Amino acid sequence: MKKILSMLLVLTMVLALAACGGNSAPAATQAPATEAPAATEAPAAEAPAAEPALIKVGIINNDPNESGYRTANDADLKKTFTKENGYDASFAYSLKNEEQIAAAQKFIQDEVDYLLLSAAGTSGWDTVLKDAQDAGIQVILFDRTIDADPSLYAASIVSDMAKEGETAVNWLASQNKDVYNVIHIQGVMGSAAQIGRSGALDKMVAEKDNWNIVTQQTAEWNAENAQQIVQAVIDSGKEFNVIYAENDDMAKGAVAALDAAGITHGVDGDVIVMGFDCNKWALEELLKGAWNYDGQCNPFQSSYISDIIATLEAGGTPAEKTIIMEEKGFDASTITQADVDSYGI
Repeated sequence: MKKILSMLLVLTMVLALAACGGNSAPAATQAPATEAPAATEAPAAEAPAAEPALIKVGIINNDPNESGYRTANDADLKKTFTKENGYDASFAYSLKNEEQIAAAQKFIQDEVDYLLLSAAGTSGWDTVLKDAQDAGIQVILFDRTIDADPSLYAASIVSDMAKEGETAVNWLASQNKDVYNVIHIQGVMGSAAQIGRSGALDKMVAEKDNWNIVTQQTAEWNAENAQQIVQAVIDSGKEFNVIYAENDDMAKGAVAALDAAGITHGVDGDVIVMGFDCNKWALEELLKGAWNYDGQCNPFQSSYISDIIATLEAGGTPAEKTIIMEEKGFDASTITQADVDSYGI
């Protein structure tokens, strides 16, 4: 019995050792953790360079419908002062000084950088130009001069209207008429163009006994008004042999009255016809001999203005305070097609 109990005890111990896993596989060894490479941060994209601020410009001009000259002048300015060229341009138009001055005050309130001005009248600008100066706004005159202290504007790019008048009147004197009976059709009174072109004729009439003014009236640059003025002289029966019109449109209106009355004009005609501005169609009238003279007034000033602004923006001073546009007069007896193509506007 003791033998049997001993055998049972031994068997129990063997089974217990097996249950304890004496022959089990060794525990799996865990691979040492590998550190993940540090994430490389993508370089920050560079912010696009800020576009340079546009130069803010307020442009005050006469009505573009005033004449072919003014239409060309306005188109030239609009071609240059664009966003593509670095400008934020606003335009105001009037043939009245008081309305232009009000527009200038509005541009000053809008804090433009530059005020560009073609004044309807020569006087009355000092106060508003002083206001612009106090606001740090540079003023540039174009096309026409004004009666103001030069310290109130940075530069002027203008036609010499007095010289235009002198050139025209000297040409007329060279025609050697025994008597000059002149219908004088003026532009907007008080404008630089009217003052310059009228002044030369008035001076000659005052000096010469054989120069007479038949009538002297403003047609305000308008063809229909000019036609009515000439028609009234024709109806009055007064003798005349010269029409001195201060722009091409008024000369055109005057010729319409002559044609309606059957009065010849131009080369070998009874009446000398003179205009100003050199519209292409007007130079063609000279070329065919229907008119006698046309005085140039150069409307293409915007490139000069832009150059001056570039100089001022760089902190410089314009080399010239006043730039006078080069201009000439054309005679029907010498004008060529090349002149029409080159100088016609």
